[in-house]
Amino acid sequence: QVQLVESGGGLVQPGGSLRLSCVTSGRIFSIYAMGWYRQAPGKQRELIAAISTVGTTNYKDAVQGRFTISRDNAKNTVYLQMNSLKPEDTAVYYCSALKGLFPIAGLRPRDDYWGQGTQVTVSS
Repeated sequence: QVQLVESGGGLVQPGGSLRLSCVTSGRIFSIYAMGWYRQAPGKQRELIAAISTVGTTNYKDAVQGRFTISRDNAKNTVYLQMNSLKPEDTAVYYCSALKGLFPIAGLRPRDDYWGQGTQVTVSS
């Protein structure tokens, strides 16, 4: 059974940074594109960053230039470095394996289940 375990969230002031991690088990991690989604209160879950099997990355405009997605296939882990955080980045963040074609608008979750997510709150 595939498991996704997100971590690294927390409370941070505007302008601060956080690094999220997602460890995957139960599948061959390296053969899948991976992405980070977020869901703010009252809003739909949205894909904000994606990384291909060979390291190509793509971002939603709202996070371009501030967030960086990366992966370590040896550790079955995908990361999201978040800098210059804004209050509107407040959300629960999830990772997922992806299907479809880059760029980001052409990608969808590969699975129909999610991990527990990690809460990011940006507030002074």
